[in-house]
Amino acid sequence: MKPSFEDLKKELKVKNIQLSHQRLKVLEYLVKNQCHPTVDMIFTDLHKDISTLSKTTVYNTLRILVEAGLVRVINIEDNEARYDIIVENHGHFKCECCGTIYNFSIDIDSLASEDLINFRINDKNVYFKGVCPRCL
Repeated sequence: MKPSFEDLKKELKVKNIQLSHQRLKVLEYLVKNQCHPTVDMIFTDLHKDISTLSKTTVYNTLRILVEAGLVRVINIEDNEARYDIIVENHGHFKCECCGTIYNFSIDIDSLASEDLINFRINDKNVYFKGVCPRCL
């Protein structure tokens, strides 16, 4: 489910997180650009309008949003953290040609293994890689 900017702002207030202009702009960017952006993508796009924005502010804002449960970090590649505004369980497909990351529905909770019976699982992710229809 695509969250609305207004609902996310309310959630920040409920969690007593300060609603600074820069934090709200990062949040708004994530709502409008559900392309699973990197910190560099967010910083580059927002810096055009907010000349005082620093990359550190973007990192700190994302950390706060992740800790608040409003944003999720996805790591499809070892060297590439991306941010997803949709926090409900779903899978991700990354096209190896164009680099686009697509969301897809999957019942992650049904994925279980007898080998993990005595383990506490903190996070479940499903990542597929291949070639998207546009690039085929």
